[in-house]
Amino acid sequence: MVAPPCFAGKPMISIGMLRDVWAFRSFISGSVRREFQLRYQGTLFGMFWVVAQPLAMILIYTVIFAGFMKPSLPGHSSPFAYSIYLCSGILTWGLFTDMLGRSVNIFVENGNLLKKLRFPKLCLPIIVASSSLLHFAIVMTLFLLFLLFSGNFPGWVLLAALPVVALQVALTMGLGIFLATINVFYRDVHQTIGVILQFWFWMTPIVYAPRILPSFAANIIGWNPIWPLIDAYHTIFVNGQLPAWSTLLYPTCLAAIFVTLGFFAFFKLQGEIVDEL
Repeated sequence: MVAPPCFAGKPMISIGMLRDVWAFRSFISGSVRREFQLRYQGTLFGMFWVVAQPLAMILIYTVIFAGFMKPSLPGHSSPFAYSIYLCSGILTWGLFTDMLGRSVNIFVENGNLLKKLRFPKLCLPIIVASSSLLHFAIVMTLFLLFLLFSGNFPGWVLLAALPVVALQVALTMGLGIFLATINVFYRDVHQTIGVILQFWFWMTPIVYAPRILPSFAANIIGWNPIWPLIDAYHTIFVNGQLPAWSTLLYPTCLAAIFVTLGFFAFFKLQGEIVDEL
C-alpha cells in the first residue's frame, strides 16, 4: 500500500518541526502578549475592560434570570441554577467561536508577516489558541468566583473540565486549521463560517434544555459534536458531577479526524499558501 504524499517518508508532525516551534517560543509569547494589549489599547480604562465585560455579562444573566425572570431548571432548587446553566454554556461556546473564527482567517490576516519573515507557520495557530485560552481563563476565573460566593462551587469535580477543554481545543483547532488552509484559496470560507456559527449556536442546547425538544429535533442535535462538550460542562458546573465520559467518544473521534485533515491539508499545501496570499 502506498502512503499518501504527506505521510510518505516522514510523519506530518516531526520532532524537528516541534523543535522549530519551540525555538520561536519567545515570538509566540510576545505575539500573545502584544495581541492582548492591542485589544484594549487606546481605551480610557485600558485593562479594566478585561474584567468589566465578562463580569457585566455574568451579572446581567444572574440578576435578570435569577432575580426577575426566575426560570426554573428541572431537578434543581437553586435560584441560580439556570444562570449557571446559561453562563457555563455561553462562556465555553464563546471559546469555541472565538478560536474557530480567528483560526479560519489566520493565514490571510498574516499574509504580509508570512511573506517577510521565516518562521514555522504552525506558530500562528498556536498564537490563536493561546490568546483565546488566555481570555477564556480570565472569564472563567470570574465565573468560578461567582460560583464560590453564591455557594454553587462544584469542588474537586471542577478538575474534570480540564480534559473537556483540551478536547474542545483539539476539535476546534483541527477544524480551524483545515478551514484556514481552504480559506487561503477560497475566501468565502471565512464569511460562510460566520453565518454557520449563528445557526450552530441555536442547534446547541445552551439557552434551552434538550428535554424540551421534540424527538426529531433531538435526533438532529445528536449529530452536533459541540453538544456533548456543552453537556459535560453543564454536568460539572450545574450538577457538580463528573460527566459521562462515554458521551465524549463522538467528539473525540471527530477531533482526531479534524486534526488529521487539518494538518494533512496544511502540510500538503503550505508551499502554495504564501504564493496565494
